[in-house]
Amino acid sequence: MKEISGRKQGGMSPCAACKLLRRRCAQDCVFAPYFPADEPHKFASVHKVFGASNVNKMLQELPEHQRSDAVSSMVYEANARVRDPVYGCVGAISSLQQQIDVLQTQLAIAQAEVVHMKMNQLPSASSPAATSENTSPISVKQIMPNNNNNSHHHYHPHQTTKSFFTMDMVVDQANSLWSC
Repeated sequence: MKEISGRKQGGMSPCAACKLLRRRCAQDCVFAPYFPADEPHKFASVHKVFGASNVNKMLQELPEHQRSDAVSSMVYEANARVRDPVYGCVGAISSLQQQIDVLQTQLAIAQAEVVHMKMNQLPSASSPAATSENTSPISVKQIMPNNNNNSHHHYHPHQTTKSFFTMDMVVDQANSLWSC
């Protein structure tokens, strides 16, 4: 038998949506192309979060070439909402953004350390007898490109902090400011 959009012609097995809703799956079923019978969990989570009637309305209002992407988005959001009923996919996005912020901070610290090491390896042009102990400290602003337009970088020569690397560097967590 030929298979059309996940359903057999003749002894038509219903799509996952019609099966869950316990109704006959018509030949022109709007759900059938997107919710095949072998993936019942997709429609179950979408139905739980959005409701079958709303999903039906959304799909019918969209042009056919956009429906597949819409279903993928609904399935993703529904699964995220089932895992985290309060925040849904926004919670996942927020968590990923926090991870990016931490990694960018670690990268900036590592890049500053590399520049500091390079600066210590070069002899100073103003003083031929310069050593690593008397090289002038540099600020992160001089090292790093400004990725955040509203950030401010300042050098504090008398600030005493526990150094993460060789270069004395502080990350002000409250204001997300860099200080050296």
